[in-house]
Amino acid sequence: MTALDERPHTDEQNHDERSHDEQMLTEQFESLAKAAMREAEGLRLEFIDGKMGVKAVPDGLHSEIVMWLQQVCMQHQPQLGLYGDRGLRIETYRKGRARPDGTLAPVGHFVRAGEWAEPDGVLMTVEVTSHDHDTNQRDRVEKPRAYAESGIPVYLLVDRDADEVTVYSEPAKGAYQERHTVTLGKSIELPAPVGFTLDTEPLKAWSAARESDG
Repeated sequence: MTALDERPHTDEQNHDERSHDEQMLTEQFESLAKAAMREAEGLRLEFIDGKMGVKAVPDGLHSEIVMWLQQVCMQHQPQLGLYGDRGLRIETYRKGRARPDGTLAPVGHFVRAGEWAEPDGVLMTVEVTSHDHDTNQRDRVEKPRAYAESGIPVYLLVDRDADEVTVYSEPAKGAYQERHTVTLGKSIELPAPVGFTLDTEPLKAWSAARESDG
């Protein structure tokens, strides 16, 4: 009789084992993230591309931008809500965990969701860059790929370092097929299913005011 650990492994078996290992890693992260939130108010952990990251504590301008976007979305699409720090299961096989600065979905969409919700039904995610060392990798590289893999139709990036706003759309084959960027102060289209034009003039004014104060 062949011992269990000596039997040849099929590709399907190898995939099942990898999935099991990844799921265990994700479960460990969830426990750690929950403990971190209890111990340190405002500490937000994410798990993307198999790596744990810490979201920077938002400064005043970051908070103002998110609140402004919430108001703009409600004015244009009152049946939708832009939820802040909504935990999402993302990436292939839903093994990643993210807390976007904003998650656009129909009002009431998350009534039955737990701490980490499925991305199905989410219309747009929003990230506002913070001035920390890993912003480039996280918000400009890892997040677009992860949100596209999850099938989220639109990703809006407010890039305070570059003074730009970028809209990613049409996710397919693990990547967004369309990407449009404008400098702060110009308007940019948020395509369906979001469906309105975003005037970024307030972002330009706030950025200029902050620079003059600094």
